[in-house]
Amino acid sequence: MAKKQRFRDTKQKRETKTNKMEKPRIPFATSGIKAKAFLTDIFMLLMPLLYISIYLIHDGLEDIANHRLEAWAYAMVPFLLILTLFMFKDAGRTPGARAQSLKVIDFHTLDKPSLFSIVFRNFSLLFSIFIPIFWLIPFFRKDKRMLHDFLSATCVIFDPNPPKEKVFKAA
Repeated sequence: MAKKQRFRDTKQKRETKTNKMEKPRIPFATSGIKAKAFLTDIFMLLMPLLYISIYLIHDGLEDIANHRLEAWAYAMVPFLLILTLFMFKDAGRTPGARAQSLKVIDFHTLDKPSLFSIVFRNFSLLFSIFIPIFWLIPFFRKDKRMLHDFLSATCVIFDPNPPKEKVFKAA
C-alpha cells in the first residue's frame, strides 16, 4: 500500500495530523524603550549614589582622580543591589521599567525570574555594558535580547497588566 501523500492535503488546505506545538507569542520590548527605562534607572538610582561616593565618601573630584575605580565600586555595588531588590520585590520591574510598562521574565517559564537569575542578570549587566561590541547584539535579533539576558535566561517584555498606581484622595 502506498503512503498517504501529505502535499495533497496542504495543497487543498486540509489539516494534517501533526503534533506541532505552537509557541506562545512573547511581546518583546524594543531596544529604544529598554534604553529609556535603563536611563531612568541610571538617573534615579545611580546618580545619587555617585554623588554620595564622590562628595561624602571621598573628598571631592580631586580625590576621585586618585581613586576612580574605588569610587565607581562604591556606587555600582549598591546600584546593582537596589536593582536586584526592586526586581525581586516588584515582579521583575525597576522604577524605569515600571515607568515604561516593562517587566523582566524568565525566558523558559514566562514567569517571574528566580532570585539567582535576577542577581546573575544584574551582575552580568556590568559585563555587557562596559564592552561596547555587545551593544550590537539586540540589533541583529528579533527578540532584542542582550548578552546578560542570554546568560541569565531572561527577557524584557511589555507588561500586559501593568500595576495600578495607588491614588490617595484628600479628605
